[in-house]
Amino acid sequence: MNQLSNLAVRDIETLIHPYTNLAAHRETGPLVLESGKGIYVYDNEGKEYIEGLAGLWCTSLGYGNEELVETAAKQMRTLSYTHLFASKSHDPAIELAEKLKEIVPGNPSKVLFCSSGSEANDQQVKLAWYYANAIGKPQKKKIISRQRAYHGVTVASGSLTGLPPVHADFDLPIKNVLHTDCPHHYRYAEAGESEEDYASRLAANLEALIQKEGPDTIAAFIAEPIMGAGGVVIPPKTYFEKIQAVLSKYDIRMIADEVICGFGRTGEWFGSQTFGIKPNGVSMAKAITSAYVPLGAVTLDEPVYQAMLEQSKKLGAFAHGYTYTAHPVSAAVALKTIELYERLNLIDHVKKMAPIFEGRFNKLADHPLVGEVRVKGLIGAIELVADKASKKPFNPKSAVGAKMVNFLQQNGLIARAVAGDSVALCPPLIINEAEINEMFDRFEKGLELTTAWVAKEGITAA
Repeated sequence: MNQLSNLAVRDIETLIHPYTNLAAHRETGPLVLESGKGIYVYDNEGKEYIEGLAGLWCTSLGYGNEELVETAAKQMRTLSYTHLFASKSHDPAIELAEKLKEIVPGNPSKVLFCSSGSEANDQQVKLAWYYANAIGKPQKKKIISRQRAYHGVTVASGSLTGLPPVHADFDLPIKNVLHTDCPHHYRYAEAGESEEDYASRLAANLEALIQKEGPDTIAAFIAEPIMGAGGVVIPPKTYFEKIQAVLSKYDIRMIADEVICGFGRTGEWFGSQTFGIKPNGVSMAKAITSAYVPLGAVTLDEPVYQAMLEQSKKLGAFAHGYTYTAHPVSAAVALKTIELYERLNLIDHVKKMAPIFEGRFNKLADHPLVGEVRVKGLIGAIELVADKASKKPFNPKSAVGAKMVNFLQQNGLIARAVAGDSVALCPPLIINEAEINEMFDRFEKGLELTTAWVAKEGITAA
């Protein structure tokens, strides 16, 4: 083992780190972060980093926002905890649900809270099954997700996720979960196929899957407006329009997973508004509190709510919920977060910053290591390739994307390697023009170090 600090050794001997090579971690140890302010975080040795992924796509208001801190403290002093079981309630939960009904797309009737995006999508699965039983269609239970989708890691939401490592040796996916095409034009379109034609083919493939399985067995289709962990995949032109036409034809519900895109990331309140999605239900988390405290939520439309009412009469109760459903501290912080989004005109700010962010990303398109740039609003990624002309990827064992992230970290920028050797940026929404340029200066330096490393090591295609 390398010489590690006492804190690093204690970490290794006590913690399990998600999405981490646990064996390698014993050799390298953790990056221990100690403080943060604005878009910057600082490790326990005082080194500064730009938090280029807003934590995990979530700290939209950046670090050290005193209004959020004071809101949490005030709520803890007033009512530190209560629950919603057996008809109990509290003001922050009521007010937050009212606010979400006002801003979330899809004409929501009610809001069901939880503590994370994984739980939110897990609830979507349970509600789909519950609804099917309630309306007398017990066979209508299958949910269609997509290859490379990311919807969480619980047993149900992990099954919706379309990334092989999330399934491997966990005995996932469970039954009643299907996966259709990933809408990545660069990787999966046929030669000469336009985005519109590609979208038409994917819609036809979805319809063929529905017909094969039986339309009366399909409950819902779930999709992120922009795929996050799957590579920051921007949908091709006309994709959601054509997908939703198929869903409407067969009476299949559309669930929008807004856990990453929600609350301004794409330049609108929700990604559904950016891409013309008309959801029956929405999942949200992350930026709902700027990640200061855990909170997730799903919206239900009126047909689902009416079915739940009938089931409650029949069964005696809606037997689902968590100890922390609509936790008062989380609800209060979420209300303050949304208030700050509005007061700071953050949606307009994103629209102003997006051309700068997108411009710096698009300048990388001609780099010999960059196969594709994918960017929208304040979320984007580059895909690293071994051969630009043929789009050949690197051998996955070389972990070129992860290596670039290491170079970035050495140079004071935290980013994330996602599917297909893609390296993503998704900074706090409060980022300004000077900070965007500083972030990309560091990003470009990391890219050049990666290029030199690939050449030195002779890293080749898969």
